[in-house]
Amino acid sequence: MDFPPWLQQAIQTRLDEVSVRIEQDPELSSVRGKTDEAFGALFGGEDVEQTAEYIEWENRYIVSKGIENERLYMQGLRDGIQLTVSILGQSMEAEGEKPNT
Repeated sequence: MDFPPWLQQAIQTRLDEVSVRIEQDPELSSVRGKTDEAFGALFGGEDVEQTAEYIEWENRYIVSKGIENERLYMQGLRDGIQLTVSILGQSMEAEGEKPNT
C-alpha cells in the first residue's frame, strides 16, 4: 500500500522532529558523552579491538543506540496509535452522519 505524498511528507517531518528532540535529550547526551570518552581512550592501544577501552566504548555505544532506537520506536508507536484513533474517530463520526435506512 502506497501512502499519498502528503502523508509520506508528514511522516518524514514527524520523524525529523522526534529525531531532533531525542538528539537533544539530556539523559542521552550524558550517555553519548561517556561513549565519546570511552572512544577517545581507544587510540592509546595498537590492537584497538582487543583492548578493554574498545570493549568499554562498544558497550556504551550499543547502549546509546539502544536508547535512541527505543525512544524512536515508542514515539512512533504513540504517533501511530494517535493517528489510528483519529482516523477511527472520523470514520465513526462519518457513519453516524448517515441516515438510517
